Amino acid sequence: MHARRRFIAGTAAAALAAAGARALFAAPAERVIRVTAHRFLFEPNELTLTKGVPVAIELTSTDVMMGFSVPDFDVRSDIVPGQVTRLRFTPDKTGNFVFLCDVFCGSGHSGMSGVMRVIA
Repeated sequence: MHARRRFIAGTAAAALAAAGARALFAAPAERVIRVTAHRFLFEPNELTLTKGVPVAIELTSTDVMMGFSVPDFDVRSDIVPGQVTRLRFTPDKTGNFVFLCDVFCGSGHSGMSGVMRVIA
C-alpha cells in the first residue's frame, strides 16, 4: 500500500515538474498590432516590437489595394480593402527598420512608409 502511494506521489510530482518546465520554456505569446492603411499613410506609422517576441500585424485598407513590406525582415503582404490580413513573424534583430507600401496606390505612394523599432 505504501509503495503504491509513493508511486502515485512520484508520478504526480514528475508530471507537475514537466508542466512547470514546459511553462518555463514556452514561446512568448504572440502580440497583435492593428495597422490601417489609407491613401498615403499607415496608422500607426511607428511600431515598437521586442526582439524574439512573435507578432501578428493585422492589416486593413480603407480605400485601395496596398502592400506592407519590411525588407530588413524579408516579410510582406498585400492589403485588400475591406479585409483583414495577418502578417506573422518574429523579429530577430534590434534597431530601426523602415516599412513601406510596395503596391502603387497613387500619387503619394512614394512617401508611404513608417518605422519599426525593435528593442531587446
